[in-house]
Amino acid sequence: MKLFVGLGNPGKQYDQTRHNIGFEVIDSLSNQLSIPLNQSKLKGLYGMGVHNGEKIVLLKPLTYMNLSGESIRAVVEYYQIELEDLVVIYDDLDLPVGKIRLRQKGSPGGHNGIKSTVAHLGTQQFNRIRIGIDRPQPGMSVPDYVLGRFRSEERPLTEEAVRKSADACVAWLEKPFLQVMNEYNQ
Repeated sequence: MKLFVGLGNPGKQYDQTRHNIGFEVIDSLSNQLSIPLNQSKLKGLYGMGVHNGEKIVLLKPLTYMNLSGESIRAVVEYYQIELEDLVVIYDDLDLPVGKIRLRQKGSPGGHNGIKSTVAHLGTQQFNRIRIGIDRPQPGMSVPDYVLGRFRSEERPLTEEAVRKSADACVAWLEKPFLQVMNEYNQ
């Protein structure tokens, strides 16, 4: 069973914000794999399905970003999912808008959702897809920036990054994560 987690904040006011790009990838996967997000428990909104014989869980934690690990751990434990069968998808200030980077481990790098995930899983060793949102202009606070929406000229780049991230997730259903990483990190 594979678990795909997109990080973000629940609520309409956070739709389409930089911090919610992980949620956008899960929505894209939900459409692409015909897996509705129709279950609300374990501190998250999720859906389950099967693709080419592989059981899949798509999860959007509803704990708010800083407590994302609570929901991830609850789902991992409830469904007894191995950590190598988990991928966490989230925004990254250190990548340019629209760039994606796949990794198998790493530090949280200041991302509170990943800090929470590491704390609740007890390891930094889990697959992740980071999606670039760039850094704020001088003088703008990071919280205001990540909770803001993309500029109109950035939207095509973010839509492409969401599509590529969802495609990388689907590719992982067929191939080892390391191989997918090598293909999508170019």
